[in-house]
Amino acid sequence: MNPLSQLWHLLLALRPKQWAKNLLLYLAFFFTLGDHAADDFSGELSLFGWATLGFFAFSILSGVTYIINDYFDIEEDRLHPKKQHRPLASGRLHHRFALVAAVALAAVGLALSFLINANFGYVAIVYLALTVGYSVRLKDFVIIDVMAVAGGFVLRAAAGALAIDVPISPWLYIMTSLGALLISFGKRRNEMATLDASGENQRPVLKEYSVALLDQFVAVVAPATLVAYALYTFTADNLPENNAMMLTIPFVMFGLFRYLYLIHKKNLGGSPEEIFLTDKPLILNILAWFITAASIIAATR
Repeated sequence: MNPLSQLWHLLLALRPKQWAKNLLLYLAFFFTLGDHAADDFSGELSLFGWATLGFFAFSILSGVTYIINDYFDIEEDRLHPKKQHRPLASGRLHHRFALVAAVALAAVGLALSFLINANFGYVAIVYLALTVGYSVRLKDFVIIDVMAVAGGFVLRAAAGALAIDVPISPWLYIMTSLGALLISFGKRRNEMATLDASGENQRPVLKEYSVALLDQFVAVVAPATLVAYALYTFTADNLPENNAMMLTIPFVMFGLFRYLYLIHKKNLGGSPEEIFLTDKPLILNILAWFITAASIIAATR
């Protein structure tokens, strides 16, 4: 096989678009801008650098888990109308080369993680173990499969705080886990809604779900996410004491409503990263939230 072709398809197997999930590592840096011990720009730039190194470490590790997941799902993916075109399922990426590359990249990702600090490295190991465990077995257990995915998001948020050595509010962890559950249930709902006769063979755990059940899960998690964010804005020690961050609640509310609209009316929950990268109202809302939140934090430093 052509080495350049193998490298190209290896890159595709790492799913760079999915790396956007690792932006969660910047949450702690963003929300603690006003509390950083270093009060000059160079100090904050240094912290941003450590957060960025953490982002790259987790991007490498998450790419490794996508390769492992695709390796274990080769047969199922070949039955799927879209997933059959993935590098491993289509045969364009040799499975032995993919596994060797995954081991090497895992070593690089963990080395970068421990370069940041030991605690970050330990979280990276837990993240890698959880995601590999999901690919191998956890994805076959109803509800646990979704909670395992949500756990990966929480570990990203925790790693972001450890990268710059700052504590963050427990509400941020709760909000992250609830938001991840919402996205995961939305993805499962899309899979159920688009099932064909052979769909259950692609993901056996879907036999345990139904669209109605997943709608109930979404109905529980969505308002809980909004409540958690609202409580975070006026209880977190690292946010302005004047509770001005409550001004950002409408943006989160709109974002939740827009996402629910897209998964229920447009049936777009199957690819969450595509939603956040292509839906213009959602992108503009995220930008508006970011500008408002950054302005509030900057004004109260």
